[in-house]
Amino acid sequence: MSRRQTAPPPEDAELAAFAKALGHPIRVQILRILARENAHRCCRIVDELPLAQSTVSEHLRILRSTGLVRANESDPQVMYCIVPAALRRFKSLLGAL
Repeated sequence: MSRRQTAPPPEDAELAAFAKALGHPIRVQILRILARENAHRCCRIVDELPLAQSTVSEHLRILRSTGLVRANESDPQVMYCIVPAALRRFKSLLGAL
């Protein structure tokens, strides 16, 4: 008996990308830090975590790649903030499981 294989729906890939980005406790902590205020400079986030600036930047890059966080690079210092629509989308996909 053979099983028919079908491609997973795009929503599954989207949910998996969000879950992977949030699969590290430091990235969850970064989202909590960003949720407290509208925007943070990277150096302020680094001040709140026991990590090197380069490590925090890598975690921010991963969060940005999924769209959960965006960077305002027009200022001399990059400001990071949560993208509320992306967070709502993640919650919606998770709720549909």
